[in-house]
Amino acid sequence: MPTDLKDRTENYALRIIRLFRSLPHSTEAQVIGRQFLRSGTSVGANYREACRSRSKAEFIAKLGDCLKELDETDYWLGLLVKAKIMTQSRMEALVGETNQLIAVFVTIIKNTKDGMKKL
Repeated sequence: MPTDLKDRTENYALRIIRLFRSLPHSTEAQVIGRQFLRSGTSVGANYREACRSRSKAEFIAKLGDCLKELDETDYWLGLLVKAKIMTQSRMEALVGETNQLIAVFVTIIKNTKDGMKKL
């Protein structure tokens, strides 16, 4: 599974980059775009760090960073729609993937914590 999630978070980052490139060149679009570009592309980097963690606690903390970045990305993506910079239909698939990744990371954190309790 780690390789699959590494690939998935890398593909997510590439989708974020493509969205940023497609934004209008207005000031507000570019400001919001830089925000989601930073948060959305950091998910995969944080996950890779988590995979190299030295302890379960460090692993959970790094996955928590992934969740924070995904939540922030979700905020910026939603703001693009609310500000009428992008259409809801254009954002639907990427927002869906954001929410799916959030669910995956929440599940991994929960299962890891449950496994730690059994030790």
